Amino acid sequence: MDQKAMYSLTYGLFVLTARGDGIHNEDSGCIINTAGQVTSDPNRISICVNKSNYTHDLVKKDGKFNISVISEQADFALFQRFGFQSGRETDKFAGFEGKYERSANGLVYVTEGTNAYLSAIVEQTIDLGTHTMFIAQVTDLDRIDYAPSATYTYYQSNIKPKQKAPTAGKKTKTVWRCTVCGYIYDGPELPPDFVCPICKHGAADFEKVEIEA
Repeated sequence: MDQKAMYSLTYGLFVLTARGDGIHNEDSGCIINTAGQVTSDPNRISICVNKSNYTHDLVKKDGKFNISVISEQADFALFQRFGFQSGRETDKFAGFEGKYERSANGLVYVTEGTNAYLSAIVEQTIDLGTHTMFIAQVTDLDRIDYAPSATYTYYQSNIKPKQKAPTAGKKTKTVWRCTVCGYIYDGPELPPDFVCPICKHGAADFEKVEIEA
């Protein structure tokens, strides 16, 4: 059974934003890859968010969120800002001035490297173990740009920096590398229940590679 068959499914990429709890930061956000329309009348969408993400807790508490649709114009810095650090310790909007605005619901949405945003109010939650599915009614939406939406495949091929191959003649070692964010697990075997500490993806998203020792 080839687990990488999952990569044949199509995924978009989005910045999920929500209101802070006043203890850490006023605004926070994270990268998600599951968001889609489930009904058109009323206009409802669903998103799935890893429970370990700070933004997950904010959505669950406040009951509303914004989704910014990432476009092919996005650069890797956007993923580093919203995907590779936690809102519990970092103000993700510090130094990001001029690249986001506030919608009518008071939440921020990203305007650089995105092509649209949607605001929504949560109507239902479904516990999926590691994730929560939020089903929500769209309250506002607008187009920001006409650049094509970035897919997960596009991110891997065109946005994420390419890893350099080991230099010929150099000593190498075998490690496990996260195909999403590039995190390196140094060990002979990757535990089957391992979760990337950076992007929260599981063992199925790691590959065995040779790097310079």
